[in-house]
Amino acid sequence: MALTLYVDTARWRAHHKHVQEQFPGLVPVCKGNGYGFGHERLAEEATRLGADVLAVGTTYEAARIKDWFGGDLLVLTPYRRGEEPVPLPDRVIRSVSSIDGVYGLVGARVVIEVMSSMKRHGVSEQDLPQLHSAIENVRLEGFAIHLPLDRTDGSDAVEEVIGWMDRLRAARLPLHTMFVSHLKADELARLQQQFPQTRFRARIGTRLWLGDHEATEYSGAVLDVTRVAKGDRFGYRQQKAASDGFLVVVAGGTSHGVGLEAPKALHGVMPRAKGVARAGLATVNRNLSPFVWGGKQRWFAEPPHMQVSILFVPADAPEPKVGDELVAHLRHTTTQFDRIVDR
Repeated sequence: MALTLYVDTARWRAHHKHVQEQFPGLVPVCKGNGYGFGHERLAEEATRLGADVLAVGTTYEAARIKDWFGGDLLVLTPYRRGEEPVPLPDRVIRSVSSIDGVYGLVGARVVIEVMSSMKRHGVSEQDLPQLHSAIENVRLEGFAIHLPLDRTDGSDAVEEVIGWMDRLRAARLPLHTMFVSHLKADELARLQQQFPQTRFRARIGTRLWLGDHEATEYSGAVLDVTRVAKGDRFGYRQQKAASDGFLVVVAGGTSHGVGLEAPKALHGVMPRAKGVARAGLATVNRNLSPFVWGGKQRWFAEPPHMQVSILFVPADAPEPKVGDELVAHLRHTTTQFDRIVDR
């Protein structure tokens, strides 16, 4: 009895090939929890795609994944002096976002991140004159720019990249490779056409692994079902049942990521109104679970436990049976499955 991630493997892999065709030179990204699939599985899929580089989030992830992927590993978190040393093979490429970082990686393979409108990290235009001497003692694999997902000011992503290409070219820095993130296929093609001597390589994670929502599905197995009458007490806090129905124990708790939700940026009146409504219900211990039964998302009977959740299913709904599976609407990047099943 488990929280299971079901994968329509043929459909999932067909989507990977489609993305790869749209983005020549694609660099798959495998970071965090492996987008819900795990590092080992995504390393296998990247190898299947013929990728020569796999991007990971941290040096710790690189150390774990190096035995599963035989190509180069690009660490996305920028190097900082004083960081804990992690033994890594020569095929690991470090990202750097400062002049000091470049000087700290003598002999290493590096990708230099430039400061984009994200304003997260990267070298500035004022840093460029100092890069000439700094890169003499490293093996420069290229530059990189990480772009925002939304452009609410109406600005153009391609123009932002072109601006940096012009700055780097004016500073007489090598432009053989530029790693980019969050560009559309037609935007990448525009850049490649304008700068034919530069190889543009798109680093893609979410769009690659999670772009086809119908290819994957989480399900939690029903472990126990108990009939309750209105007023019956139950659970850790001995709350009273609001009406007749069933307490359904289903696989999937906080250790799986059930009940955890990353903050979302809300745009528009309706999403904000729904957010306020959910917050109001939560103050009276009414929280909607991700589990679906009888065509509806069901309410948590109480906050999820470590490995299971207890749901309340009203008496007018079909009675779940032990062994049934409930589809769960879970976020891949915050979920840890018990097992993965290809079908």
